Amino acid sequence: MIGFVISAIKIIFLLGFLIFIHEGGHFLIAKLCKVKVNEFAIGFGPTIWKRQGKETKYALRLIPLGGFVSMEGEEEASDAEGSFSKASIPKRIAIVVAGATVNIIFGLVIYFVLMASTGVYVSNVVDYPTQGEEAEKVGIQSGDKIIEINGQKINIKDDITNILENYNGENLNLKIERDGNIIDINMVPVERKVKSTGIYLSNDSKIIAIDKGSAAEKQGIQTNDNIIKVDGQNVNGDPYQVLDLISKNTGETILFTLERNGEYIDVNLIPDYIPQYYLGIAFKMAENTFINHVQYGLTETKEFTFSIVENLKQLFSGKISVDQMMGPVGISDMVASTNGLQDFIYILALISLSLGVTNLLPIPALDGGKIVLLIIEAIRRKPLKPETEATITLIGFSLLITLSLYVTYNDVLRIF
Repeated sequence: MIGFVISAIKIIFLLGFLIFIHEGGHFLIAKLCKVKVNEFAIGFGPTIWKRQGKETKYALRLIPLGGFVSMEGEEEASDAEGSFSKASIPKRIAIVVAGATVNIIFGLVIYFVLMASTGVYVSNVVDYPTQGEEAEKVGIQSGDKIIEINGQKINIKDDITNILENYNGENLNLKIERDGNIIDINMVPVERKVKSTGIYLSNDSKIIAIDKGSAAEKQGIQTNDNIIKVDGQNVNGDPYQVLDLISKNTGETILFTLERNGEYIDVNLIPDYIPQYYLGIAFKMAENTFINHVQYGLTETKEFTFSIVENLKQLFSGKISVDQMMGPVGISDMVASTNGLQDFIYILALISLSLGVTNLLPIPALDGGKIVLLIIEAIRRKPLKPETEATITLIGFSLLITLSLYVTYNDVLRIF
């Protein structure tokens, strides 16, 4: 019971806070633009608390899954003083974009602080080259500092990892700083084949996503399948045990026992073998200095941002299916599963940034869709007909509701 209450408090606080700062962004910019705000509300449904200010009514509503800032002349054109519809288009765009901007900035700042204060980083300074590997053969030495690879600047070891993940077999040119001098070294990374099933697991060994074209997809394994055994051994809902058993498998096939809709299914999967590349270098840990923490915090924050944008690109390009999306139910489960303050803050930053970026998508009924309509108005030098705008918004809203219901259905299947 206590665990349920704590989970509920975490979920309500996180969602409520992110909604508050989002709507607060709209509210503050509207005030700065002298647009009248009739109501500032957190949540939907019945009002559980309200207070009338000099101009604005402030309210808390029962369902903490959203909020709104109701402005004079926002829904219907109004000639009243402080009307949204009478404000200039740049001011209206600023008001609309403010909510998502606050979420994005907040997410990035919190993530940066978290990474800069708690991150443990590996530097770009060589501790030692692995004996007999290519790095040793080309003359890389302990104390060398790798500052550039194929023209890309290197600040930490993760920068090297990112380059190797996109490596396509060509010769690498490393610029190395040694005793104050810059040395050019060319080398070909070591290739090792690793098993890949294309399966992504939740904390209880349920399959939450499958790579397109992967071995798992080819063998008919589905999202929401629950892995019970690997090669005849019970995994007891432990995803790390699943990975361990896969890595220990020495045969040509891996036998999965899956639970699907109450039935048990055996699937013999032939894993893909994908190449991974290594320089054959052990790197030193970064020095514990303020400058290093700031630098590495910025690097991690940049990667964090790009990963969010890349996920959206993959979703719209079809590389990630809608089945892998997460709605309020899935988010709530993820928040409830956080362990400790650091984990909670990370999820807070992740959801805040995701909420901000998603809200700026040019989809009617989202802030991005409203911005598109305002840009169209600026180009036409007159607004769309109210009926036309209402129809566009209704279509967008209907699509979002349909998508939300589908995503929620998948969330429920994954959790239960």
